[in-house]
Amino acid sequence: MFQEVELRDLALDRIRQGLCVFDEQQRLLLFNRRYAELYDLDPGQLWIGMTLRDVVDLRYAAGTGPGMPPEEYALWRDRIGIADQIVNTEVTLRNGHVHAIHHEPTLGGGWVATFDDVTERHQAEAHIRHMAHHDPLTGLPNRARFTEQLESTLARLRGESRLEDHRPTLPIGDWLVAVLFLDLDHFKDVNDTLGHAAGDALLRLVAGRVGRCLRPEDTLARFGGDEFAVLLDEQVTTAQQVAEVAQRVIDAASAPYDLDGHEAVVGVSVGITLCTRGDEAAQPALLLSQADTALYQAKTNKRGTCCFFRPEMYVALRRRKEMERDLRRALAERGLEVHFQPMVDIGSGRIGGAEALTRWSHPEHGMIPPSEFIPLAESAGLIDELGAWVLRTACARAANWDGLCVAVNLSPEQVRRPGLVELVTATLAETGLPASQLELEITEGSLLQETPATLLTLDRLRTLGVSIALDDFGTGFSSLSYLRRYPFTKLKIDRSFIAAMINDVGTAAIVQAVITLGRSLSMQVNAEGVETKAQLDMLRAMHCNDAQGYLLGRPCSGTVFEEMVALEQNTDTTTD
Repeated sequence: MFQEVELRDLALDRIRQGLCVFDEQQRLLLFNRRYAELYDLDPGQLWIGMTLRDVVDLRYAAGTGPGMPPEEYALWRDRIGIADQIVNTEVTLRNGHVHAIHHEPTLGGGWVATFDDVTERHQAEAHIRHMAHHDPLTGLPNRARFTEQLESTLARLRGESRLEDHRPTLPIGDWLVAVLFLDLDHFKDVNDTLGHAAGDALLRLVAGRVGRCLRPEDTLARFGGDEFAVLLDEQVTTAQQVAEVAQRVIDAASAPYDLDGHEAVVGVSVGITLCTRGDEAAQPALLLSQADTALYQAKTNKRGTCCFFRPEMYVALRRRKEMERDLRRALAERGLEVHFQPMVDIGSGRIGGAEALTRWSHPEHGMIPPSEFIPLAESAGLIDELGAWVLRTACARAANWDGLCVAVNLSPEQVRRPGLVELVTATLAETGLPASQLELEITEGSLLQETPATLLTLDRLRTLGVSIALDDFGTGFSSLSYLRRYPFTKLKIDRSFIAAMINDVGTAAIVQAVITLGRSLSMQVNAEGVETKAQLDMLRAMHCNDAQGYLLGRPCSGTVFEEMVALEQNTDTTTD
């Protein structure tokens, strides 16, 4: 049989919590083994009758005392005492552990205390709090945390005190708050071509580069996808300072990235809004909306730039959103048309084919030029749908043209994204158009971010038997290098050269050089924008292959174009 003391000790040592009892003189009356374990003490170090001060000294020496410097501990030790009421508290120890302590007074004036290690619970709660305010991919603050930080900054700007913020308030008029919205250009291409793992790696690298452009007191957050935000609120006094930060970010983030042996290049566009102490209406939601609007404007103007918010941007944004909605509706309800501009063989004067050109007649705004709605389609994520529709429509029409070719323009977005070869293959099979009658036109803008995937796409298209033309030749920066690397079938001289060559000897020499270059590389050469007989005669003398322009035929419906071809064929038959 167990003795009473043995039974008591056995029960105490089976308790999962630490336990100790002190009398009214703060002397130890009882403790269990778990209490010693919690504070890294040998049970032999504890003895009945020792004082509370002796116990806490042992704990402090073992590194399990309260988490405070020695000088603070000495003051705390001299004032130590236990309240005469039930107390529940949590204490962080010097070793980083967190203990939940329950004190309950006894009738004689002493107390019973229980101790429980809740470190894991605290860590889990801290992790949950961190996850609620941070982006799991980059570790940056998320939108919620950024908004809280912005609200705190605006409170200081208004002169409101915050207990958690002890930074000094700057004099009135000397302080700006700047919110920057960042969006990556062509990030989707990386996801599509290299996979989402590479896209995630790229986002982490971008976060690192942008962070190195900022000061420790600045706030960088990721809002999701490829959107980031920056808050500048310390010692920022001019818009020029903010613009310089934005440009550093653009330059750093736009340099090439090595993603597991694959080179990737993305651009960054930045929208900026500013407010000062005098702006009493400034609220986080308003500033975020303004920065977002400025970002939209930056991407509309020219990607890879920064733009400051102006109130009139709201009007432009509203119209743009309305036009996006209308363009979606036009695509869904067949409100767009494909017109065809004749391409004429200069030597024979016969129509050799046509370039397919998309036309949008808006019910309220009339004809919307392609220079407006094509970028709109790209920014709204509609370019794939629009491009596929134009390709199918043009090929289906050209399948009835008895050998005439049709030229279809591709946007840079279409060329960079995967699936183009499969789309062309499926379209040719669906419409019955021979690949030899399809010509795909790309601009130098499609090649500015040259990747192995782009070259592979062009090679596969050529393998199908499709012709590839370099459009607007001469307007870019690296045209000759493109000719060396890419299998083009045709060069199209930009209309700006054709318009100037009659009155400018230098321009005429350039046109002649391009024609000679094309012929030496076994490429056809097409002149765009021919509007006068003098231009046509000069091109004929230069041995240019074919031309198009208002002199030779305006863009027209497929029916009208086919009537032109039939009339030409009838004329030839009558002449024979």
